[in-house]
Amino acid sequence: MEDVQPVRLDHRTMHDMRIVHKFPSYGGKQKEDMLFAVMLFNVDWLLDFTDLRFFRRCEWKHSKSEGHDDYGLLVSEKARKYAIVKELEKPVELKDGTVLQFEVRLQNGLECGGAYLKYLRPQEAGWTAKGFDNESPYSIMFGPDKCGATNKVHFILKHKNPKSGEYVEHHLKFPPTVPSDKLTHVYIAILKPDNELVILVDGEEKKKANFLSSEDFEPALIPAKTIPDPDDKKPEDWDERAKIPDPEAKIPEDWDEDAPMEILDEEAEKPEGWLDDEPEEIEDPEAVKPEDWDDEEDGEWEAPKIDNPKCESAPGCGEWRRPLKRNPAYKGKWHAPLIDNPAYKGIWKPREIPNPDYFELEKPDFEPIAAIGIEIWTMQDGILFDNILIAGDEKIASEIRDTTWKSKFKVEEEKQKAEEQSAVSDGLKGIQKTVFDVLYKIADLPFLGDHKEKILEVIEKAEKQPNITIGVIVSIVIVIFTVLLKLLFGGKKAAKKVNVVPAMKEGEGSKTAGGEEKKEEEDAAAAPLERRKTRRDN
Repeated sequence: MEDVQPVRLDHRTMHDMRIVHKFPSYGGKQKEDMLFAVMLFNVDWLLDFTDLRFFRRCEWKHSKSEGHDDYGLLVSEKARKYAIVKELEKPVELKDGTVLQFEVRLQNGLECGGAYLKYLRPQEAGWTAKGFDNESPYSIMFGPDKCGATNKVHFILKHKNPKSGEYVEHHLKFPPTVPSDKLTHVYIAILKPDNELVILVDGEEKKKANFLSSEDFEPALIPAKTIPDPDDKKPEDWDERAKIPDPEAKIPEDWDEDAPMEILDEEAEKPEGWLDDEPEEIEDPEAVKPEDWDDEEDGEWEAPKIDNPKCESAPGCGEWRRPLKRNPAYKGKWHAPLIDNPAYKGIWKPREIPNPDYFELEKPDFEPIAAIGIEIWTMQDGILFDNILIAGDEKIASEIRDTTWKSKFKVEEEKQKAEEQSAVSDGLKGIQKTVFDVLYKIADLPFLGDHKEKILEVIEKAEKQPNITIGVIVSIVIVIFTVLLKLLFGGKKAAKKVNVVPAMKEGEGSKTAGGEEKKEEEDAAAAPLERRKTRRDN
């Protein structure tokens, strides 16, 4: 591929607009015929827009993408409205095969803000570069937008109604969502034959729609043939009630609408021990009037109230009152039952009349693109735009995408995977340490004394081989469960062995060498076992 010749622009335009020349032939066509505009943002000077009348001061920066030597156009401040516009050398006619493509990296994420482009109509539509704002007329708006419940890759077509002459915004229904990571993503919109639109993110198809389908755009490009007559009025005698109260129904004689919902429970009795003469609260006997209390300024001092301690052991204090219970005679307000309305005519709708704005359409009438603008409000900084492209051939757009984006994305993706694996590994290590701390405490439980040495051995083995931790936990649970069963339900106890020792004759020594040895063995057995050292004791 031959070198691309840059074109230096003045301070009111985007940083660097590169028009491609002298590409080798491709499919019988010169690439310069198929590639209308490329903005690479790879110069070393900055742009600060201060004279746009609608926007607060916003500073665009020419900055490197994090981790790369590649430059982009950076949103540098939070909570700002940003705007910048670049006029093309000549308007681009949108037709079958046109590709709109650009890269965005949300380096600090995107909680509330836009990162979309506006493809503007010629200035004859009533706008200027210096006055570019949110009212400047565009043909297409395309790109990420996220805030609150909104999370979508916008595609909005402003289309002129040939009957009324009005430009209407037609929004793509059910658009793709914005990737939630902080990697560089490339957004592509392709105008296909047969009025098809295809949206891709990173070269992967996310949405396919038809411009002329009412199921894909809201409102539909082609208006309805008929509309409700705005002058039609609902007749005064039109009854829309499907059900009405039965006019012949009468309130039953035993129906008391004034009966209360609750009444006193006459069967209730005051509990024994109820302290009628004791208040529920008393003055705190330990409270002392503050030394700096001034009766004239602060008023008469009163000790704070506390719960009456005598009421704690009694069923209650103070005046006893009967509790309320539901009134069995309560029925509430009486309403006549509903019956079918003999005069019901259904829900009234105005009659349909031919739509004066209706038109038939074989293909959308796309307005030419004379400029590309970014006009956004965002609460996040770190939004980096790069490699904005308008092309007339998908393969050329794909080539440029592979050259400018793919390798960059792979580097970022590998870095993200490494960071995620490191975070997971650190988290698992913390969890494993907690698990082993608990296991060592379990091993010290008194009722596991007979199994302690074996349990410690297994825990140490698991610390050396973390992949068997789950198996160790299961083994210890089984041991605990088994011991608990034995403690709860018991088991056969081995009969004690009784040694019959013949009486020693008078004069025989009370000790023998063998007896002394046996005594030492018994003493050793009776001595408590010393706790074996574990790896954590070292």
